[in-house]
Amino acid sequence: MKRRKFLKNTIYGIAGTSLLTGLYAWQIEPFWLEFVRRKMPIKNLPKKMIGKTLMQISDVHVGNRFDYSYIIDSFKKAQKLNPDFVVYTGDYVSYEDETQFKQLDEVLRHVVKGKSGTVGILGNHDYGKDWAEQKVANKITAQLESAGVKMLSNTQIEIEGLNIIGFDDYWALNFAPEKVMNNYDPEKANIVLCHNPDVCDLDVWQDYQGWILSGHTHGGQCKPPFLDPPILPVKNKRYNSGIIDLYDGRTLYINRALGHLWQVRFNVRPEITIFELHRV
Repeated sequence: MKRRKFLKNTIYGIAGTSLLTGLYAWQIEPFWLEFVRRKMPIKNLPKKMIGKTLMQISDVHVGNRFDYSYIIDSFKKAQKLNPDFVVYTGDYVSYEDETQFKQLDEVLRHVVKGKSGTVGILGNHDYGKDWAEQKVANKITAQLESAGVKMLSNTQIEIEGLNIIGFDDYWALNFAPEKVMNNYDPEKANIVLCHNPDVCDLDVWQDYQGWILSGHTHGGQCKPPFLDPPILPVKNKRYNSGIIDLYDGRTLYINRALGHLWQVRFNVRPEITIFELHRV
């Protein structure tokens, strides 16, 4: 009898724990935003830029898969931090149809902008179905530009001595980093925006040394304690999240994403990153 009662209590305990874990992963962690602060030492950074802040927002994924009022609320919180620069590293929508254009316009009314500059690149989801719809990318680019985000596509822009290089997306139609890397000046204070971190393993960098800001992985969204995420949309499974030293003068940072493809997260909270600029 005691054994039967023990087994019954054990089963109830496991079921209860599983239910609570599921509710947490579905209703709590996907909306539990973390502001992550990091220092960013940059070669050739002008003295006047020391101590300035650069905010990275990635993988917003506006669409029908979760309540995107959470994105608007997150933007309002981020605005209060008054960053000097804001960079967006792609995937503004989870595209299904033209409804996402209207939804994105609603969110962009609250877009976070930097005091000195606001720059963005596209991700694979910004190219519509199968990452192959140029008209979708054109529309999203126009929406972001109208909202005050300077969009880069294998191009660069210098703002107050900080040179921001932006790649188009690796999986989409216009990936051509050589267009900008063949012409960048290594004597400038450079950073690179590159949605998909797998690009770090391609022979396109022209001896670049500095920071690369990426997204795309969402940190896997679900990560068992003490283990790697079981699902990562990259070839190089080392490219999970956070700071990764590439051991050749490049430092990769992978943002865990503000939004999500599906409303589930476990042990991988959504993130907005604030970097404080320093000189090497």
